[in-house]
Formats: sequence, C-alpha cells, structure tokens
Amino acid sequence: MMIDELFASLRYRLRSMWRRPRIDLPLFGGLLLLMGVGLMTLYSASDFDRGQVLAQALRFALGLALMFAIARVPPLTLRNWTPWLYAASVVLLVIVALHGEGRGANRWLDLRIVRFQPSELLKLTMPMMVAWYLNGRPLPPGWGTLGMVGALIAVPAALVAKQPDLGTALLIAASGAFGVFLSGLAWWRIGLLVGAFVGVVPIAWHFLHDYQRNRVLTLLDPEADPLGNGWHIIQSKIAVGSGGLWGKGWHHGTQSRLEFLPEHTTDFIFSVFAEEWGLVGVLLLLALYVFIIARCLWIAAEAKDTYARLLAGAISMALFVYVVVNGGMITGVLPVVGVPLPLVSYGGTSAVSLLAGFGVLMSIHAHRKTVAG
Repeated sequence: MMIDELFASLRYRLRSMWRRPRIDLPLFGGLLLLMGVGLMTLYSASDFDRGQVLAQALRFALGLALMFAIARVPPLTLRNWTPWLYAASVVLLVIVALHGEGRGANRWLDLRIVRFQPSELLKLTMPMMVAWYLNGRPLPPGWGTLGMVGALIAVPAALVAKQPDLGTALLIAASGAFGVFLSGLAWWRIGLLVGAFVGVVPIAWHFLHDYQRNRVLTLLDPEADPLGNGWHIIQSKIAVGSGGLWGKGWHHGTQSRLEFLPEHTTDFIFSVFAEEWGLVGVLLLLALYVFIIARCLWIAAEAKDTYARLLAGAISMALFVYVVVNGGMITGVLPVVGVPLPLVSYGGTSAVSLLAGFGVLMSIHAHRKTVAG
C-alpha cells in the first residue's frame, strides 16, 4: 500500500512539473532563436567545420540543461548558496593565478576532463553576491555599505586583471556595480564615484601592460600601424562596411573566408555576420537582443524581494553591456578587449555561464509569487 502511495505521489509530482514548467516561454524562445543564429553564423565563419559547430551545440545543450535545473531552484535557496558560490569562484581565481594556463595569459584551468575559464563564473556570482549583501540592508546604501561592496567587487576583479584580462575584469566589476546602481543609489553619490574612477584612470594607465596601452592608442589611430596593432580593427571595419545594406549572403563574406579577419569565430564573429547579412541583418539581430534584454528587465521589475530584483536587473544590464562592448569593438568605437558576442561567438565557458544566468532569471520569474522578502 505504501508503495502504491509512493508511486501515486511521484506521478502527481511529474504531472505538476509538466503542467507548470519553470521556464519563461518568451525568453526561452528568444534564446533558442539567438543560439540558432549563432550556430548558423559559426558554421559559415568556420568554413563549414562541423566539428566546431557540434562542439558549440553540445555546450549549448549543457548550458540549457543547467538553465532548466537552476530554474527549478527557488530564489531563497539561491540566496542562501550565494556566499559559497562567490567564495568558490574566488578560490578558483586564486588557483588560476597559481596553476592556470593559456596563450600568453593564465586564464584557464585544465581539469583533464574539462578545460574552462573561471573568470566567466564571476559574471554571475558577482551580481549574486552584491544582491545578497544589499538584501536586508537599508537602501539606498550609505558609504559604509558601498565600501564593503567595493571590496567584494575589487578582490575578484583584481585577480582577473592580474591574469591579465582587463576587459573581463571591467565587465565583472560592472556586473557588480549594476546591482549597486539599481539599489537606488543617489545621483550625487554616483557622480562622486564616477569622478573618482576618472581621476584614477591616469594613474592606472602606468600599470597597464604594453599591449593594453597599445589597444587604446590603436583605437585613437588604427592607421598608425595598419599591419600590426591596427590590423584587427581595420579588417573588422572593412568587413562591416562591405556588407552594405543587404549583405553579401551566407558564406559569401570575403574577410573571413580569405583569412583577413582574425578571430572570426570568436571575438569578431559579429563582423562576419555584418558582412554576410548587412545592415538589415544587424538591425534584426540587435532587435532580438533588445527583446531578450527587455524581457529580462520585465522579470526584474516583477520580482518580489530585493535580492531577486537586484540580481535580475544586474544580469539584464550586464548582457546589454556585453553586446554594446562587442559591437563597439568590431566597429572601432571601443578598444579590442576580447569580449565575445553572447551566444553567438564560439566558446564554452561563456555560453554555459550565460545560460546559467538565464536559469536564475527564470527561477525568479517562476517563483515570483512565493519569494520571501
């Protein structure tokens, strides 16, 4: 009898899970479409390399599985896990500093079974930690709270910058800063913080590596070294401009196929897309990103507690920054900093961590009526 009751309870739970999916269908549909565009663009950019496309598809599958799993975890549980996830991410950065590997930089951990980039995890655990710390404290935060949040942001950002990976370090810092901004920080405090940051820039300039300073100088005058430091920006701008209004067509772009465009499957894949699909295609892709970001912000607005609201808003704004930075990089508006185009550029850790972040958003949306304050 007890076995029959157990099976009946299990069937009921399975039916409940099926009837009440923990995913936001509009957001999920947008993500599927974006991943489809990414795989199609990668197939063309890699010159029909099926192995590379299959590897990316498997990473998407892993990320989606993680997204579905996280979507079923209540935000209260995520909040309780946050300090441990943040601490584990920082520990991994310390291990990278001691035993990391990479091409000219210690950014990767090779665990034999899998090779991944721990700094990508901070793009999620950083806004989680900031939201956790601000939750339950008086808002908007005072200087004491801001100082503690600044320390929480500075430690992992400094470890990532030391790798060196200044671009990712700035993005991690920005993802935490968005949580502070959304906490209702007064504009005069924001002005003072921005002024302090601008004041530190001339000092920080002297601590940059030579290649980092060259990237900034190349942005100002890429034609000064067209065959060296300016090569990336010049070839990318040629690819974008040659696409015209309607583009050259799928797999008809010359910059990537003739190997003029560097990193055409990763950082500069947006250039490949722009050359093949033109201004119309770029506007449609940006419209898809706008839809996804707007849906994420709507989820943030519907959140019922401070932790969920700050976390969802920070993830949404961070995604916006990734798209803007990559787009600015390939058009020569911003320095080349190695920021991939979300869910389009080839890369495993970035895709999986992004989809995990969307799982957090879907958890917040699914549990919005039961979240505790």
